[in-house]
Amino acid sequence: MIRFNRTDMSLLARWSRELDWWFLIYILALIAAGMWLTLTASPAVAERLGLESYYFAKRQIIFLALGIVTVVGTSFLNVVTIRRMAIILLPVFLLLLALTLLVGPEYKGSTRWLQFSGFTIQPSEFLKPLFIVVTAWLLSSDLKDKHLPAKHISTALWLIVVLFLLSQPDYGQTLLISAVWLGQMALAGLPFIWIGTAAAVGLSGLFVAYLFVPHISSRINGFLFPENNDTYQTDKALDAFANGGMFGQGPGEGMVKMTLPDAHTDYIFAVAGEEFGAIACLVIIGLFTVIVVRGLMRQLEEEDPFIMLAVSGLLMQFGLQAVINMGVNLALLPSKGMTLPFISYGGSSMLALALGIGMVLALTRKKQVAYNERSIIFGEHV
Repeated sequence: MIRFNRTDMSLLARWSRELDWWFLIYILALIAAGMWLTLTASPAVAERLGLESYYFAKRQIIFLALGIVTVVGTSFLNVVTIRRMAIILLPVFLLLLALTLLVGPEYKGSTRWLQFSGFTIQPSEFLKPLFIVVTAWLLSSDLKDKHLPAKHISTALWLIVVLFLLSQPDYGQTLLISAVWLGQMALAGLPFIWIGTAAAVGLSGLFVAYLFVPHISSRINGFLFPENNDTYQTDKALDAFANGGMFGQGPGEGMVKMTLPDAHTDYIFAVAGEEFGAIACLVIIGLFTVIVVRGLMRQLEEEDPFIMLAVSGLLMQFGLQAVINMGVNLALLPSKGMTLPFISYGGSSMLALALGIGMVLALTRKKQVAYNERSIIFGEHV
């Protein structure tokens, strides 16, 4: 932890005093675990694809370095800057999301990516934290001025995002962003009757998709009736946990990564279970739990509705994404391609999560009230 004289009012000194250092330390521990697991899981995948053994590991080091810079850099921002950044960047990534439908390469039946000079970007990953912050701004405005149709605008924005995601199609991201949006609406005071109605509509939509979308029906059938469907990856993941036992086979000794196609991404938690055992898996689950709970606990006395809604939404996204990934690995949820935050390999996911967590660190700094007062005095508002 960096320490400065309390009379030092420089930007770095104020940032150091205001930052939740334990929260940052837990995030860095997750990043370190992700780097270790990528080093052990990715070489086998790279070799199967005809690539140099540490192809994915080398790229992940770059992604992690950029992720750390993004987390720390974003944590220096104040409330007004974060709000304005989200409002400005959201339309940009909505446009990029639309472009994936026109010029994006197709991979496994989906068009979710854009390619620029050898780099690949998944706009939906960056859209999530930006949408959450903009939703928080709209709903906080509604709490301050009931004459503003903020909830209606937020609903329209959610419908636009969902329409684009379903067009790709990306059902997992649609479910995740819808759950977070509904949670923010509930925190903003949406009546329970409307929450129940929205949940019923969502379940009805899932049922209709099960009936008419082969991709979804096959995933759900594989979960409900595994004996009659292809559950190769899930079966391999469960075998990995069984082989790992309590303490694991040892670093590099696991076998699941030799045959599991997504061992370095969607199923990296299974690699952790086989090589480091149940104890290591519980430590990873504990890190995610502590991060989410610590962040939410700091909101119990938060008076600014925008900060409360934004931080709660970002932490809901972070926690739910982890739950979905680990649930799929443990065959507790239907198979769905979703990364484990800061653990799985992936550039877009890593940088987008880093942006979201950097926003959480910035918004939970101890003296955010001072920024709010300054914004009122100098007219720094959106």
